[in-house]
Amino acid sequence: MTASTEARSPAKVAALTLGALGVVYGDIGTSPLYALKEVFATGHAELTHDNILGVLSMVFWSLTLIVSLKYVILVLRASNNGEGGTIALMALVSSATAERPLLRRVLIGMGLLGAAMFYGDGVITPAISVLSAMEGLEVATPSFKPYIVPATVVIITLLYAMQKHGTGAVGKFFGPITVVWFLVIGFWGATWIVREPSVLGALNPLYALEFAVHERWGALVVLGSVVLAVTGAEALYADMGHFGKGPIRLAWFNVVFPALVLCYFGQGALLLSDPGAVDNPFFNMVPAWFVLPMVGLATAATVIASQATISGTFSITKQAIQLGYLPRMNVLHTSVKETGQIYIPVVNWMQYAAVVLAVGMFPGSGALASAYGIAVTSTMVITTLMTFFVVRYVWRYPLWLCLGATAFFLSIELVFFGANIVKVIHGGWFTLAIALVVFILMTTWYRGRKLMRESVRADAIALPDFLDAVFAAPPLRVPGTAVFLVPDKGMTPNALLHNLKHNKVLHEHNLFVTVINHEVPWIGFDRRCDIESLGHDCWQITLHFGFKNDPDVPAALRLLEKRGVKLDEMQTSYFLSRDIVFPTVGSGMAPWREKLFASMHRNAAAAADFLNLPTNRVVELGSKVEI
Repeated sequence: MTASTEARSPAKVAALTLGALGVVYGDIGTSPLYALKEVFATGHAELTHDNILGVLSMVFWSLTLIVSLKYVILVLRASNNGEGGTIALMALVSSATAERPLLRRVLIGMGLLGAAMFYGDGVITPAISVLSAMEGLEVATPSFKPYIVPATVVIITLLYAMQKHGTGAVGKFFGPITVVWFLVIGFWGATWIVREPSVLGALNPLYALEFAVHERWGALVVLGSVVLAVTGAEALYADMGHFGKGPIRLAWFNVVFPALVLCYFGQGALLLSDPGAVDNPFFNMVPAWFVLPMVGLATAATVIASQATISGTFSITKQAIQLGYLPRMNVLHTSVKETGQIYIPVVNWMQYAAVVLAVGMFPGSGALASAYGIAVTSTMVITTLMTFFVVRYVWRYPLWLCLGATAFFLSIELVFFGANIVKVIHGGWFTLAIALVVFILMTTWYRGRKLMRESVRADAIALPDFLDAVFAAPPLRVPGTAVFLVPDKGMTPNALLHNLKHNKVLHEHNLFVTVINHEVPWIGFDRRCDIESLGHDCWQITLHFGFKNDPDVPAALRLLEKRGVKLDEMQTSYFLSRDIVFPTVGSGMAPWREKLFASMHRNAAAAADFLNLPTNRVVELGSKVEI
């Protein structure tokens, strides 16, 4: 599923809209399970008529301004060749500010920080969503309470265990289940609104303002929980490439937004009628006979919400790898039809361990909620700041308009961020710790790779000069083709030097291949290969991939047949340099970071696997690199 064109048939739009409901809106769609409960659990909002309407007004206008206006209407326009998300946005602003190197570095740092925050969000989402659904069992009967956490861990374990099989088999069921979820929560919300129609007064923003003025500091604490109602808004942007902005907007305004408003206002109407239901207003909103079916439906909905986050983590990891911010990892494709459906084992099980740790460390969804908001609000602020540079430098809008729009959204989001900063000691540190670890890994890998290239380049020999020297007294030529993978175009690969030194032969045909990953999502086959003749049946080949393309070197080289270079796969060997990194005292990185990079480099997946080289035709020759 791609969003390559906006001209689609009504049936295609309907299918994409249904798919968007299942994938994009799972996270924000399950927020009613815990958002209002956590707002009133703060103890800073007494269950009075005006306070309940004030809180509901905050929720409604947060959904309207942050989700509807900012993300659905504005940010979805900031596409990088149809792709969205933190990494795609970072690549877009990086290209737009290429002539401003200092600004570009700052924006790349912000983008990496936003991506790192997404990993923290990816841990909390499955934990709080599934745990909140399981807490409905306690509403059905208190005797279920001891089994809530074990049941949560079992469901999470099954969810991560099934990732290796891919989401294709169950993906087609996600949309319909989510539609049922939104219809059900909207229906039960509407029934309570009919009983207590005065709750509709919360549509008036004055209730939110009066609550803020009256409660002051307490209102800031409450806002830290209100933000839970907009968690998952980043998914709208991140999944734009899969569905397109049109279907995402249709799903939001026609199904998701109305259902969420009905559900939140229904919970508010319940609290107006029965303040004692505040312990779990979502499950108390439904009649006793429907609690267990609702727990089952909520569990399915939260699994879908978790799946979207897990898949998003795989996707953002692959993009970071290809842009050079994370080491190569084993990426498995779980569908022959959908290139976006991937599975990264090491990421899957590391995230699983972190999710189970979160469930075990934080007693209940309330404690997890404290860890949730900081990642969400941080990412929102970063997206707003980076979008400013897109609007200014890519779209070329007037400066006053860019500053005005950015200031408007920042004034809201910084308040949310400030409200969640106070939660750092109560659980927010957990997501910040995850984000810090990921950020350090990303920046260490990027910096270490740069130092490696500089070290190798300092001792490198220019390829044309080397070939001229070699062919002054040609070595023995043997049949077949040698493909030498070289990181920098025009540089003599160490593998060639070692091959001539030890084997004293040169193949009949020699291709010196440099793979370049660009800051755009997709590069078509028509722009995949650049070829330059070096004479003596030697060619310099440059292969271009976007950060969502799968780097397949043999497939790309087959495109050269139309340009006069035909490869016999059975007579082709691939030569790679297996670099061994040695940290040294010098002007590179701090010693601990150099050791960390050396460890990451040593444990990275083999380049042959990552580039899809045939394992029985790969020759690796080692070399030592000091950084």
